[in-house]
Amino acid sequence: MIETKQVPEYTIGLRKRLYDALQLDGGPLGDVTSLALIENECQATAEFIVKADEGIVSGLEVARIVFEIVNPEIKFTPLLRDGDPVKQGDIFATVQGPARSILAGERIALEFLRRMSGIATRTMKFVAEAAGTGATILDTRKILPGYGELDKQAVRDGGGTNHRANLSEMGLIKNNHIDILNGDVAQAIQIFREKYPRIPLEVEVRNRAELISALINTPDRILLDNMNNDKTGEAVRVRDEYIKHTGVKIPLEASGNMTLERIKEVAQTGVEYISVGSLTHSVEAFDISLHVSFNK
Repeated sequence: MIETKQVPEYTIGLRKRLYDALQLDGGPLGDVTSLALIENECQATAEFIVKADEGIVSGLEVARIVFEIVNPEIKFTPLLRDGDPVKQGDIFATVQGPARSILAGERIALEFLRRMSGIATRTMKFVAEAAGTGATILDTRKILPGYGELDKQAVRDGGGTNHRANLSEMGLIKNNHIDILNGDVAQAIQIFREKYPRIPLEVEVRNRAELISALINTPDRILLDNMNNDKTGEAVRVRDEYIKHTGVKIPLEASGNMTLERIKEVAQTGVEYISVGSLTHSVEAFDISLHVSFNK
């Protein structure tokens, strides 16, 4: 049994949304099948079991809150922690309590566990490929609207690092912003710095000219947009020459079409960060089941 003493920050404000999800799932009458076939006094014990080959578990705290909302009498017992490795056949949590209530929360709890564990597992694979290169694997804002903090927690559970959590946390001058200013990267940086001098700024560049302009105007980070491995390596060399002559260190982030097969070569170019949209926008649900035993 794993004891949790503090409520994780990412779950603050989550309860209302989980309550709404349960209400939508239950509909106006609740689980009519269980209400018809299972006596109110019936108790049950259930086990969360891994059916996938192996991976990383994530979402245990969310599942706990789901069952707590359904019925405070339910006892949810995690046997592992979020971020722990699991393999096929592992039992990583148990649930005890009224059978009707367990079945009412089963699907919502399972789907959050499956999604979050899927993200954590995929992230773990990317992090493993980049290991030893010095490159940090980042997520993106391509997350599930309304539940983005859960996607980002799952990335952390898989060993990844979060990019900006929202549009206010960090400025990111992208192609559209630069195009509005007729391609003037320097002007875009200057305007942003004048309005928000204390907010970190990243600038997306598409070519060598934009890279050089960005370096001269010293944003906090530069994003290399959809560059192939050769162009990424060239960008790193240009940046390193800039550091050599100025002493100003500006980290580079590679982004665009980052597959598991490609990630190691990109990491070896010398970029400090690699952002991977598919960690969260193309989630393969982690195969988990809930085995319920009724105490007759």
